[in-house]
Amino acid sequence: MSTTTPTDWKTGPAPRTAQEWIARAGEVAAVLATDAPERDRVGATPYAEIQLLKDSGLVTLLGPTEHGGGGQDWLTAYRVVREVAKADGSIGQLLGYHYLWNRAARLVGTREQWEHVEAEAARGRWFFGGAVNPRDKDVVVTEDGDDLVFTGRKSFSTGSKVSDVTVLEGVLEGTDSHVFAIVPSDSDGLSFHDDWDNIGQRLTESGGVTLDGVRTPWSSAAGYVDKEFRPRTYNTLNVPTIQLVFVNFYLGIAAGALETAATYTRTKSRSWLHGGHERAVDEPYVIDVYGDLTAKLWAVEALADTVAAEGQRLHDDPDAVTEKARGDFEVRVAAVKARATDVALEIANRVFEVTGARSTATSEGLDRFWRNIRTHTLHDPVAYKRREVGRWVLEGELPEPTWYS
Repeated sequence: MSTTTPTDWKTGPAPRTAQEWIARAGEVAAVLATDAPERDRVGATPYAEIQLLKDSGLVTLLGPTEHGGGGQDWLTAYRVVREVAKADGSIGQLLGYHYLWNRAARLVGTREQWEHVEAEAARGRWFFGGAVNPRDKDVVVTEDGDDLVFTGRKSFSTGSKVSDVTVLEGVLEGTDSHVFAIVPSDSDGLSFHDDWDNIGQRLTESGGVTLDGVRTPWSSAAGYVDKEFRPRTYNTLNVPTIQLVFVNFYLGIAAGALETAATYTRTKSRSWLHGGHERAVDEPYVIDVYGDLTAKLWAVEALADTVAAEGQRLHDDPDAVTEKARGDFEVRVAAVKARATDVALEIANRVFEVTGARSTATSEGLDRFWRNIRTHTLHDPVAYKRREVGRWVLEGELPEPTWYS
C-alpha cells in the first residue's frame, strides 16, 4: 500500500462534524482502494493500514474532544466503518472492533475506569485488539495479591499484532465471574500466533493468542470495585453493539462490490454477442440486476441507520437501560443482521452475472468481496437471529443476554 496520505490530515484542522468524519473515512478508503486486491493476495500484517487509520484520526473518533478525540457517537462510527469497508473489508472490521473495544470500559467498567481509558487512548491514538472468543474454554484468572494473572489460550484475537492494547477476558478461578481487563499488547506472557489462514478477511490478524501468566492490577478489572463486580443492564449492550459493527462492515463490503462491479461493467464488460446491444450497460438484464441489488442495499442501509439511532438513545442514558429496552433493541439488531447477511452475500455473488467471465481473473480481485462476507457471516448462525425476531413477534419473548444475543 502507498504510504502517501493527504497532507491536510497533518496540516489542516481535524474533522468536527459527523459528515466531515465520514468524508475523512472516504479519503482513507480511497487510499486503501489503490491496491486492495494486491494486499489481499499477499495477506501481510497490516501495519501500514493501521498507521493510516491513526494518521487520519479515525482511531480517535469516539474519544473525548478534550483529550484529542473526535467526540462522535455510534451513528457516525458505524457509517465510518461502512465507508472504510467499501475499499477493504479487513480494515473495516479492524476499525469496527477497535471502536467496540475502545468503548469496552464504558460498557462494563466504572466511570473512573472508562474516563481514564478513553482519555489515554485518545491522547496516545491507541489501537485496540481483543482476545475475547467465547467459544473457547475460558481463560483462567487467578489472584496474586493486588494483581490478576491470566492464563490460557484463545483461538481468535482480532487485531493482535497491530494493536497497542488488548482486551482480555477470563473467569476468576473458583467462581463463574468473568473478568475483562485492558493490557498493553507487548505484555510479558502475551503471545500472538500467525495461524489466521482463512479464505476471507485475510488482513484482520485474527489468529490465536496464548496467555502465559499475563499480569494486570486488580484495579484494571472492568466494573469491579473492591474485587466485587457491580452489574447493570447496560453491561449487556456490548453484544448488540458489536453485532451492528458486523452489519455495517457487511454493508460496506457489499457496497464496495457493487461499485467495483459497476466500474468494471462500464469500462470492461462486453455485451452478449446475441443480445443485440453494442454495450454491456445497455443490456436489459444487466440494468435490471444493478437496479435490483442497489434497491436491496439501500433498504438495508436505511434499516441499519434507523436501528443505530435506536441504540444511540440507549448509549446516551446508560443508567436508564432496562431489560425490556435492551431486549427490544437486540431484536431489532437481529433483524438487520439477518437482512444484511442475506443481501450482502447476494450482492457479492450476483455481481459476476453482470461483469462476465473475464471479471473472475485474480488480478481483478472481485472475488475478495464474497470471500470476506462469507467468512465473517459465519461468526454466528443467522438462523438464530431470525429466531429471536420470530419469538418476539409470536410470544413477545425477549432474547436472553448471551455472548451472541
